[in-house]
Amino acid sequence: MRWWTRWFAGAKPAIEPASLRDAAQLARIHAASFHRGWGEGEFESMLAERNTLVHRLKIGRHIAGFIVSRIGADEAEILSVALDPNQRGRGLSRDLLLTHLGHLAGRGVRTVFLEVEENNQPARRLYQRAGFAVVGRRERYYQQVGGEQLNALLMRRDLS
Repeated sequence: MRWWTRWFAGAKPAIEPASLRDAAQLARIHAASFHRGWGEGEFESMLAERNTLVHRLKIGRHIAGFIVSRIGADEAEILSVALDPNQRGRGLSRDLLLTHLGHLAGRGVRTVFLEVEENNQPARRLYQRAGFAVVGRRERYYQQVGGEQLNALLMRRDLS
């Protein structure tokens, strides 16, 4: 067990709005979670947009995860949810997702969409347990490193 894993073991998770100062840490987590990670500049742009909502999950002083949504009228699209690989499997994604959905509802969002890789069973379970339902499929949507193309499922949840 790494020293920081032991140190964070007693710290209580906190979910709060992310700021521009978090861009580098969010980029690091995204790069560890996805084939094509977003860079620090991409996070800075998103964090500066008025129609983008970003929450971070902190454990102690360490950012352990985040969620990003873009809002348009009374709809939102979840663009990304990511956790530090060392923090996965503890139910933190569920807490992060549900808190974020509550904030979206508070901003007048009535419907939330997201896309998830069809074979990503942990993410699909997370979204289904949070009330999302599959409403469509995008063939060969995700491009893998070796050129393989994977399908995406389009999921939806009504908040009202």
